[in-house]
Amino acid sequence: MTEQYEVIVVGGGTAGLSAGLVLGRSRRRTLVVDAGEPRNAPAAHLHGYLSRDGMAPDEFLAVGREEIARYGVELVRDRAVDAERDGPGFAVTLAGGRTVRGRALVVATGLKDELPRVPGLAERFGRDVLHCPYCHGWEVRDQPFGVLATGPLGVHQALMVSQWSKDVVFFPHQVAEAEFTDVDLRRLAAAGIDVVPGEVAGLQVTDDRLTGVRLADGTVHERSVLFAAPRPVPRGELLAKLGAELRETPFGAYPVIDERGLTTVPGLWAVGNAGGFAEQLINAASRGYRAGAAINGELLFADIDAAAGV
Repeated sequence: MTEQYEVIVVGGGTAGLSAGLVLGRSRRRTLVVDAGEPRNAPAAHLHGYLSRDGMAPDEFLAVGREEIARYGVELVRDRAVDAERDGPGFAVTLAGGRTVRGRALVVATGLKDELPRVPGLAERFGRDVLHCPYCHGWEVRDQPFGVLATGPLGVHQALMVSQWSKDVVFFPHQVAEAEFTDVDLRRLAAAGIDVVPGEVAGLQVTDDRLTGVRLADGTVHERSVLFAAPRPVPRGELLAKLGAELRETPFGAYPVIDERGLTTVPGLWAVGNAGGFAEQLINAASRGYRAGAAINGELLFADIDAAAGV
């Protein structure tokens, strides 16, 4: 059985819920498909979102689900496993066996983080192993920081976090010294950041708190916070399958979109981290809102033009 909606939103995070809210308020029959895999699940609190700073991520999403339900938006806990063009719209197959059709399709599947393969690091991620200083820097300010290089951009991360602590140690780890420029090294020195060569073998944890970074030679450098940039992996399978043009970036392949979130495929939209790497929660909400409003306008004028014969 195929169920018909006006808009299908794949992804029930901030961007998807925001799009759903606008569409519901626009009286559009909308389905949000939520696989329940928010990127910020390891974090205890979200930050930098005006009026919601410090809120638990799961509570934030729960409130969002309640809000879209007020306007008749349906949310289903399921996974979209396939999508294809179906006339002027789209047919989406869910893991649970349903097939749903929509005139427009919003992909808000985000991305997943692949963490560096350092023993113990994944277990501390979102606690005292962190990624974004704008998300968590204030909470750990003035503590001894370590920064684990996962590529040449590790220098940039080390320089950035020095705004939140003046005690920063940079661990090049497996990144060869040749990958860092003379300017990189001069900037690290100017910022007062110590560079400790050698491969990181693990973390030292005492009483469920990070207390140090252990190198392969056995030496331990006392640190209470470690910043490490995961490798972002976009969840763009549906976009690629539907023929959206993708662009390669240092952070993965993302769809080419206009300022509203429309891809190169008519009726196919990408919002939040499905459309780009650097979308924080508040940006994702904005992107979802903008796409929702644009989709409603496109559907409205398509129907008016069809009725008017223009």
